[in-house]
Amino acid sequence: MQELRDKVEGHRKRLREKFIRSGISGFHDYEIVELLLTLGTPRKDCKQQAKEAIRKFKTLRGVLEALMEELQEIKGIGPHNAFGIKLVQEVAREFLKEKILEKSICKSSKEIFDYLYHSMRDLKKEVFKVVFLDGKNQIVEIEDLFEGTLNTSSVYPREVIKSAIKNNAVGLIFVHNHPSGNPEPSQSDRDITEDLVFAGNLMQIKVLDHIIIGDNKYFSFADERLIEEYNLNFLSLKRGNKI
Repeated sequence: MQELRDKVEGHRKRLREKFIRSGISGFHDYEIVELLLTLGTPRKDCKQQAKEAIRKFKTLRGVLEALMEELQEIKGIGPHNAFGIKLVQEVAREFLKEKILEKSICKSSKEIFDYLYHSMRDLKKEVFKVVFLDGKNQIVEIEDLFEGTLNTSSVYPREVIKSAIKNNAVGLIFVHNHPSGNPEPSQSDRDITEDLVFAGNLMQIKVLDHIIIGDNKYFSFADERLIEEYNLNFLSLKRGNKI
């Protein structure tokens, strides 16, 4: 028994030393989960539970996003282990939030995706978020404005503009998820985005992007130059109708 304990402690010591030397670079996902599990049970071998967690939830991200109840369905993972994993996940989320609030994200669809993916990936319904920005493209607020199947009758530009004025926003980024996992925009998504770009132009509030989040991938209207196209459509309409 003592020999087994010494073997387990030696294994953990090697993992800790490897982390101190080079961070998590070079670690297998299950080794990272194993280290997290030891936060709750420092004297117990957690390798098997870590491998089972990766098998069940597919990836490290999947493990971090799992509910505490789901984690505890794995034999050997108790409430203390699950708490340790969720604590690290929440700390990481807050770190990403602080990081993104510190910098200009006008052209960084990837940063918006990295921050919001964790909280939107597994939603069963579509949720439409609005990121409000000031004149320096710093985030001042993020709000959930609409929920459910999104179409032109369920997303109201006037509500978006009202919230933008309330937050003294100069720029807007829209984000919503596709529960199917496929981030390709529907025709309704395209219509909604164009309507919002038009509404923003009328109120002199710039729409910077609309990001659709899927399963570990996203679609950016700005990256695909569709926001630019909608702005040009507005200018053409304005000239034709002398808006």
